[in-house]
Amino acid sequence: MSPLLVRPLTENGFEIVAGARRYRAAQIAEQSTVPVRIVNLSDAAALEAQLVENLIRSEIHPMEEAQGFRALLDLDEPKYSIEQIAAKVGKSPVFIASRLKLADLAPAAVEAFYADEIGVGHALLLAKLPANVQEQALSACFKEVYNNGAKPARILLPVRNLQFWIDSNVLLVLKDAPFNKRDAQLVPAAGSCADCPKRTGHNKLLFGDDLGRQGDRCTDPGCYAAKVSAHVTATIAAKPELVQISTAYGGQKEGSPVLPRNKYTAIQSEKAKDKQQAQRPEYKTCKFTTEAIITEGSDVGTIQKVCANPTCPVHHPKQPTSRNDEKWKAEQEKQRREQAIANTTGLRVLAAIGGAVPVRLIGVPDVLCRWMS
Repeated sequence: MSPLLVRPLTENGFEIVAGARRYRAAQIAEQSTVPVRIVNLSDAAALEAQLVENLIRSEIHPMEEAQGFRALLDLDEPKYSIEQIAAKVGKSPVFIASRLKLADLAPAAVEAFYADEIGVGHALLLAKLPANVQEQALSACFKEVYNNGAKPARILLPVRNLQFWIDSNVLLVLKDAPFNKRDAQLVPAAGSCADCPKRTGHNKLLFGDDLGRQGDRCTDPGCYAAKVSAHVTATIAAKPELVQISTAYGGQKEGSPVLPRNKYTAIQSEKAKDKQQAQRPEYKTCKFTTEAIITEGSDVGTIQKVCANPTCPVHHPKQPTSRNDEKWKAEQEKQRREQAIANTTGLRVLAAIGGAVPVRLIGVPDVLCRWMS
């Protein structure tokens, strides 16, 4: 019904462009001849024909599609764009871009994909991440369920669960970055964020929907953290007078210049909404107000105005002692004195009894001992 497509290689030799499985089936069926269509094709044209042929097959694996599209894109002559490939195979550019991205899957993810442990939706989300993040994200695709002490069963979670995990643990909003995103020398090995292929805005075909909701985001938290660290170091070197603060509560580490959250008051940058809010310490300034840089906790690298002077009457006022507290303290002191007097009197009485009745109590019946006590 459909002849094999072949192209001549030598005078009597042909290469099967499309129909290799039909050819093998004919051999198994011991057919001496098969219908063929001979066409002179270049390498690029042959690859196109193979790709179109494979796309017609319903059982083709998405990874095979990815490899075919990648082979077309990597041709030196002629050069193809994603849009041209999409026109050739009758698919959208977004579909082609998504399939091409599957070629960037880490080996562990490829293995799980071929084994049907994850679906194409999971694979596409994983492929959008850097290779060093994919393995951790792959683990987030599953949930282990324990049943009566038996070996835990691994259940594949829906694609939306993986998307939520990626949003919460990987993607970082670039507009909130404290460093200059166009500075290529901040971390020379990483270069400028504007030119980085790992940001979502660099590939609008892959991240078009996300860009509208979330804006441009970084997909490499390790690189982002390195830039934040470099930014903090450079800022402190340029302004050594900056106070270093942490957004976490707790004690200050010995020898650390970083102040914990309970050692300073952060001054709000926005204006108070009403008079009641304006009376709160964080909406007031004082003569001790100064700039600080967050070096630990959340929002690291951000500049914040603070008051870190413990004697400041505006931001660290002394707590007045209430009359109830004074009464309680007086009562406690009274009880302490009465207890001390009682203890002293008891000792004196026992000493007097011991001097007046020099009787050894060894061997005295238990009843008498209890009566004396």
